[in-house]
Amino acid sequence: MKNVFVGNMSFEATEGGLRSIFEPFGEITRVQLITDRDTGRPRGFAFVEMSNDEEAAKAIAALNGTQMDGRALNVNEAKPKTAGSAPRGGGGYSRDRDSYRGR
Repeated sequence: MKNVFVGNMSFEATEGGLRSIFEPFGEITRVQLITDRDTGRPRGFAFVEMSNDEEAAKAIAALNGTQMDGRALNVNEAKPKTAGSAPRGGGGYSRDRDSYRGR
């Protein structure tokens, strides 16, 4: 099983649209269109999980740079999350001036 990263997507792209361009290359296990957690709007990238590594490699080679919704897609093998890729914190601003000053 191989996870494929798809970037530079239009914000109007859909899971169905992604499925339709990947299906000719093999079985798709999952499509995950990444959305902003606050607004729910697409963030312009997705992950497509394919059941066969060879089929995924063919899809990557064929689809990287192709146009979808007027944009050239960046398609490559997804890199696993590293330990240091956790969400970042807020930066230390606080409305409570005592906690901001360390009291």
